Amino acid sequence: MFFSDKRNTTRWFIILASFCIISLILWNTYTFFQIFKNEERLKMNLWAKAQKTLINADENTDVELPLQIFSTNSSIPIILTENNKIINAVNVDDKIIKSKSESANFLANLKNENDPIVIEYAPGKFQELYYGNSALLNKLKYYPIALLLIIVLFAALVYNFYRSTKMATQNKLWAGMAKETAHQIGTPLSSLIGWIELLKAENVAESTTLEIEKDIERLQTITDRFSKIGSEPKLENQDIIAATQATFDYLQSRFSKQVVFSFHAPELPVFVLINPTLHSWTIENLVKNAIDAMKGKGNLDLVIEQEGDSVKIKVSDTGNGILKSQFKKIFEPGFTTKKRGWGLGLSLTKRIVEEYHKGFIKVVLSEIGKGSTIQLSYKKSESV
Repeated sequence: MFFSDKRNTTRWFIILASFCIISLILWNTYTFFQIFKNEERLKMNLWAKAQKTLINADENTDVELPLQIFSTNSSIPIILTENNKIINAVNVDDKIIKSKSESANFLANLKNENDPIVIEYAPGKFQELYYGNSALLNKLKYYPIALLLIIVLFAALVYNFYRSTKMATQNKLWAGMAKETAHQIGTPLSSLIGWIELLKAENVAESTTLEIEKDIERLQTITDRFSKIGSEPKLENQDIIAATQATFDYLQSRFSKQVVFSFHAPELPVFVLINPTLHSWTIENLVKNAIDAMKGKGNLDLVIEQEGDSVKIKVSDTGNGILKSQFKKIFEPGFTTKKRGWGLGLSLTKRIVEEYHKGFIKVVLSEIGKGSTIQLSYKKSESV
């Protein structure tokens, strides 16, 4: 508990320190912006005085200083008006000045950026000097926005890294728990095998012991599945039709007769690099998902087809169907439409198919109230 509280205190300290640093940078940026803005205002006041000097100049007036003041301005846009007419423009594109609409819009923008400087060059005669912000000032104005975007992106990167690390740790934990579960199940399984031998010695009906043996083999398969979680599975070149049908037949014998099973596949074997245990898990998840969608009553069809150098396995049901917007979501961890369930079956199936077997899984057909079809695609291998 002490370590947890200390970690939370450190986390909040980092957040508070980051907030203070950001606030300080923004405040300094605003301060610099105001300083530069005031300096540009002073420059424009000098420019206005130079303009007044030139207007009232005679042959004895020294115009060298006003001209130097004019020449030093190379970045601040200026429009000089008199009686609401533009009489001069500095650092403004000629195309804008020649167009009445563009010049009017540009002048309106200058009015919004800074208050005009009124030049009274003679009693009752006035000119208005409108100026905008320099390129440097505009860059400084948008600097805080760019800074905030960088900070947001950096925060998102840190969050993503933290989340990925956390998920990787959780995956390792689940993998460890799965392996430990497989190890713990192994002990009672060994005892059950011994009890089967005793039942055979007691001349119990062979059909009974045979079914018990099938269930024990099934438990061994499940144990093998859990032991493979988190490890790179070994792939074998096997007839995918035979491997699929074995799992399909077992499931058919264990479910209600209200579910009508049908299996269609080519007569000749089709070889694919698969892990038999994990492939069996894939078929089981798809079949159980289809039966759940039909609420334990309907038609379930499994079709294996060849198409070029690939083989496709289609599992169809007559259940409620899947919304098109959920075609991809159903394979995400935690997504489920059941009241009870972890939403892990199809996400595990996707991982087995795409990561381990280098195949592809997707919903190819679905109609609300009529059913859906999920398809697996694998690349064929050379026959043994």
